Amino acid sequence: MAKKSIGLLRATDPDWVHVIIKNFDAFLADHANCERKASSLAMSMVVRYPDRPKIIPALVELAQEELEHFAQVYELMEKRGVSLVKDEPDPYVNQLGKKMRHGREDRFLDQLLVASLIECRGAERFRMIAEALEDPELSHFYKVLCGVEAKHGNVFVEMALHYFTEEDVYPRLQELAEFEADIITKLEWRASLH
Repeated sequence: MAKKSIGLLRATDPDWVHVIIKNFDAFLADHANCERKASSLAMSMVVRYPDRPKIIPALVELAQEELEHFAQVYELMEKRGVSLVKDEPDPYVNQLGKKMRHGREDRFLDQLLVASLIECRGAERFRMIAEALEDPELSHFYKVLCGVEAKHGNVFVEMALHYFTEEDVYPRLQELAEFEADIITKLEWRASLH
C-alpha cells in the first residue's frame, strides 16, 4: 500500500521512553487497554456507518488485528504476573476528540483522520520502545507492532479517500496534525502509550 498518512509534525521527546522502560509492567496494562479500545473503535464504526460498504472490510480487519494484539499483550502480562487494570480516560485521545467536528460527514472524516494520527503516534512510540528494550523477544514484538501501526495509519486515510477528495482530506489532516503536535508537547509523561 502506498503511504497515504502524513508524517507526524513533532517527534516524541527521546526521554519519554525512559518512563516506559522504568515502569514497563504498568505500561503493558495501558497498552492492553489501548489495543482493546482500538478494536472496539473499529467495530463501533462498522455499526455506525453500515452505509459505507467500501470501508467495512478494512474496519473488520483492523478490529481483528487490534484484538490479536490485545491477546498478545495479555499473554505477555500473564507471563509477567501483570493484571488487567480498569480503563482510565486517555488525556491524549480525549483532547483529540474535542477537536472533531459535529455533523455526520465532518465527524466521519475527522474520526478517520484522528484515528490515523493516533496509529502513527503509536507506531513512532513502539519503535522507540523496541529500540530501548534489552530483551530481544520483547524488542522484536514492538518492532513488528510499529510496522502494523504505521500500516493502520495509512489504512484510515485510505478509507477517508474512498468518500472524500484529497482536497477535503489533506488540509483537514494537516490541521489535526498541528493540533496533535501541540498536545504532545503538553502532556504529562505517564507509563502509557499516549
